Amino acid sequence: MSTRTRYPADRGLTARMMTTVFLLGLLYAIFVTALFLAHVPLPLIIVIPLVVLACQYYFSDKIALWSMHAKLVTAEEAPQLHGVVDRLCNLANMPKPKVAVANTDIPNAFATGRNQKSAVVCVTTGILRRLDEPELEAVLSHELSHVAHRDVAVMTVASFLGIIAGFLTRMLYWSDLFGGLGGGMGGRGRGGNNNAGGGGQLVLFELGALAFSALIYMISFLLIRALSRYRELAADRAGAILIGQPRLLANALVKVSGEMSRIPTRDLRAAEHFNAFFFAPAFAKGASLSSLFSTHPSLEKRLEQLAKLEAQMGRGVSA
Repeated sequence: MSTRTRYPADRGLTARMMTTVFLLGLLYAIFVTALFLAHVPLPLIIVIPLVVLACQYYFSDKIALWSMHAKLVTAEEAPQLHGVVDRLCNLANMPKPKVAVANTDIPNAFATGRNQKSAVVCVTTGILRRLDEPELEAVLSHELSHVAHRDVAVMTVASFLGIIAGFLTRMLYWSDLFGGLGGGMGGRGRGGNNNAGGGGQLVLFELGALAFSALIYMISFLLIRALSRYRELAADRAGAILIGQPRLLANALVKVSGEMSRIPTRDLRAAEHFNAFFFAPAFAKGASLSSLFSTHPSLEKRLEQLAKLEAQMGRGVSA
């Protein structure tokens, strides 16, 4: 059971998490019903997705660390980093997560894990080199708020539908359901017009199924992006309130975002799949398709929120 922390509750985040999970669950039910009506074998519809979900949910921390080539570090190996995490966990009254470091120059950080007990907070060597200790503390306060609010687990579950839609689409393409386009073409050569008509129907059915899967994926993609952008604003706010200095988080955001443009494009592309969990998105400055569909709100919007929060706290107004 998760410990109640001193991070301020965010009812807007909770409501959005519940709504997103409900809508994605509804989409998944529609998707499964369509596959069932298309006479897809029941084990393929149920067993495989459940196995994938279980692996993703229970091993999300290990998958994330493996994806980023990160390793857990002890207090002896990284005393300064552990010291910052210790202070924040004491301040927030929450269990200390595992601590990891990813050996990459991309300046970033992320948190993962299905609950506070299994959580891992990870920083890159790139961010350790670029931020001073107070700025690093602000970033880690942001990341620990994701653990406290449990939105990391929700994001893990929410991304499941898109993964399954893509996986089942590929499976169906090669399954006997479609019989392979080659088989349909062969039938036309041997059986005349009737087989030709059947082959044409198979092609239309395949295209329709692929289009439906693509639609399901796109809707889940947009729902996840909407939740992800709000949760980053919520983590900025909660993290800044916990340490009492929004400007430190703003400084870290400016530094990290500015340094991102110095990272080779090939490295940014390699890390793009992990953007939903990063402190700041891994893409260079300027308008691009990546920024258009970003998992994060714009830097300007994040800084604006922190500036307002700084002004409120400076005037002694309760946040």
